[in-house]
Amino acid sequence: MVYYSVWHVALRTVLYDKSRSAITLLGLVFAVGLIFAQLGIYLGLMQSASLLIDKTPGDIWITSKNSKNFDFSQPIPEYIYYHVLSNEGILWAEKLVVAWGVIKQKKGGTEQVEVVGYNPDTGIGGPWDMKEGDPRAVANGNFGIIDESAMRRLGHVEVGDYREVNWRRLQVVGISRGVRSFTTAPIVFTSYKFAQALSGWIGPDNTVFVVAKVAPGYSRSGVIKDLKKNLENVDVYSKAGFSRKTRLYWTIETGVGFSFLITILVSFFIGMLIVGQTVYNSTVEHIREFGTLKAMGASNFDISRLIFSQALIKGIVGFLVSLLVTLASLRLYKAADTAMVLKWWVIVLVFILTLVMCLTASLVSVRRVRKIDPAILFRS
Repeated sequence: MVYYSVWHVALRTVLYDKSRSAITLLGLVFAVGLIFAQLGIYLGLMQSASLLIDKTPGDIWITSKNSKNFDFSQPIPEYIYYHVLSNEGILWAEKLVVAWGVIKQKKGGTEQVEVVGYNPDTGIGGPWDMKEGDPRAVANGNFGIIDESAMRRLGHVEVGDYREVNWRRLQVVGISRGVRSFTTAPIVFTSYKFAQALSGWIGPDNTVFVVAKVAPGYSRSGVIKDLKKNLENVDVYSKAGFSRKTRLYWTIETGVGFSFLITILVSFFIGMLIVGQTVYNSTVEHIREFGTLKAMGASNFDISRLIFSQALIKGIVGFLVSLLVTLASLRLYKAADTAMVLKWWVIVLVFILTLVMCLTASLVSVRRVRKIDPAILFRS
């Protein structure tokens, strides 16, 4: 049995059993599509979890001791900033406040918000993409910038509107874009000083983060090592390290990662059962044909390759249809304000999972065919 003829026979068999192949295809599209969705939504959530870290310029983050993630770090003394700034190998450093508060709605009621205070002169730690307004406009007053994604929770907000945050009157001077919070709480950007005043519990002599840039010619790891040696009661991370720590916290300690993993595994086994059942039924129905092939000299390897080829054809077609459906639905996820990230390595990973799913599902049928005795042709 020549190599290309195996694929030819497998394709003809798949096309011959049109109804069974259609059922298999629908099942595969559902299972693979669900895997795509779960991986994409998970990556979107993790991207949101560390978004402010990843988008903020700088190489080093200094946080409170044993800080678990970006959103729940504790205050540190503001003098840490000056120690960092005076350290050899530091080009610049900035203070950043992240605190929780409540914003009063126009029609009554309140919503929880995350307040981010930054230096409006440099913009470091502030919004990176503005729909309206200027990030520097928050300076010298009770001013704030709200992201457009927050309007689902806060209602329609325009530049010039007034809102109360922690019972302090705040004027909206800008609308940012792309600042989606993992916690779903709207983010309000203000000046560093106003954020200190809003928080209450931080105090005028404390900050929450110090973000620093390594000077040219210095090793980032070397500067981090020096800072760890010279600073007490704080943690020093690289930007990538703090981003990873934040994502791992939300993935492991909250159970988010486990719930996504369970759904992916269930989808994988559902797809495997669907493919395995249809391939096995097809094998049983054509058991005499496989016996004929053996009587004509086909080896167990040839027969196994034929069955695997059928499963692979169904898997590849199911994967391609699922990929097209996923790509077409990206706008729907965006319209529903759901973070969905589809990277090239996700596509490759899902393709490999689909092939493994189909090949594994075919093993039962292969074992059945290997035991066929060509003498079956002479039995009534």
